[in-house]
Amino acid sequence: SDPSLLLADEPLLSLDLQSQRTVVDLLDRRRRDAGTPVVFVTHDVNPILRVADRVLYLAPGRWAIGTPDEVLTTETMSRLYDTPVDVLRVRGRIVVVGTPDDEGVHHHDHGPGGH
Repeated sequence: SDPSLLLADEPLLSLDLQSQRTVVDLLDRRRRDAGTPVVFVTHDVNPILRVADRVLYLAPGRWAIGTPDEVLTTETMSRLYDTPVDVLRVRGRIVVVGTPDDEGVHHHDHGPGGH
């Protein structure tokens, strides 16, 4: 078929790193070759950072939209969660870190996601 839009809901869930890369590459190739928009829902944005041009980040009662560099920042994440949050960039990956006494902010080593 020739879809006019691809909706991908957690397509990387439970995949190893190589399989995640393969899926991301396939979706990105479709986007580039056919001009098909891809809406990608994920808890871990790191595997798609290299191909994502816009991010809609949903937090409890709040949201932010923009480029990954605009949304995935210490300032924006702290505003979304109404608590101090540090966003670190390490080897091309995003790591979100809250302070130990913050409740409601999960301490991830896999970065922020799409919800």
